[in-house]
Amino acid sequence: MPRILVAGQGELISPEGQVVFEARGYQLIFARSLHDAVNYVLEDPPDFLITEFGFDGPDRKLIITVKACLQKANLPILLVLPRQALPALDWRLYPVDDIIIEPTSPEVLLARVQLAESRMIRVFDNNPLSRLPGNTSIIRAIQRTLEADETAGVCYLDLDNFKPYNDRYGFTQGDDVILMVARLAVNVVEELARANSFVGHVGGDDFVIIVPEAKVQPVCEKVLANFEVVKNMFLSHEDLKAGAYHAKDRQGRETTYGLLSLSIAVVLSRRDKFKHYGEVSAAASQVKHMVKKLDGSNYMIDRRDSYKPDTTAGSPSS
Repeated sequence: MPRILVAGQGELISPEGQVVFEARGYQLIFARSLHDAVNYVLEDPPDFLITEFGFDGPDRKLIITVKACLQKANLPILLVLPRQALPALDWRLYPVDDIIIEPTSPEVLLARVQLAESRMIRVFDNNPLSRLPGNTSIIRAIQRTLEADETAGVCYLDLDNFKPYNDRYGFTQGDDVILMVARLAVNVVEELARANSFVGHVGGDDFVIIVPEAKVQPVCEKVLANFEVVKNMFLSHEDLKAGAYHAKDRQGRETTYGLLSLSIAVVLSRRDKFKHYGEVSAAASQVKHMVKKLDGSNYMIDRRDSYKPDTTAGSPSS
């Protein structure tokens, strides 16, 4: 149950409003003094703060304390204030996430709280490098796909030989390669499968594309073809000529690695096969293990009739 700290000397939420919030699954904690409010934040941080303008004084002690809280640094803050206070406010001094002008109704206040929560989830779920949706959004997208009537392809993209590439070319150029794959994936999906599709960034060099089943083959083929066109921009003439590069493995031994390539493991979201996004991810890991054994850039679609947790059972086919 999300916990909301309501800090102020005025009646920020009426008794009727409390009923509205509690009916939606929120627990309200009221602090009438600044001392109590700060103690709540320091000792048992809530999930959300609603506070009135001027309650924590000119030094904004409560707001500053919340923003300095390491346990919940992203805790949303909603500031309640009178309309006449708006022109004089310097928002650089008030790092809040939303405002509400009093008087207001419980329904409007609840809507603003839910909006701030949703906004915070979106912002902090996005991958900081690519700005694509991250793990939370990916999980939700896969689960929605499993619950939909139409089958979709959940495509897991993974760069091959990326660690030795980073070791040889540096993390800055490695980030450029990751951004290239992100843009390439988005552009292809926009071009070929814009409706009912999704592109997410798991992290590092791993991405997820979800497209309708009929679009899986053209999307995968176009992604790989475009990757082959642009990847040489990120490789030296020396390495291109050699067709490989040498680097030390994790044991410190000199090893020859192939150049950058891209592997795509595809799982079809059949409801008679999968019940949970975790099963889709596990099946994709099995397929990825096989496709990465192939030379160069490839994709493979899991066409097994049923999901088998044992990685030695069943054999995906391309």
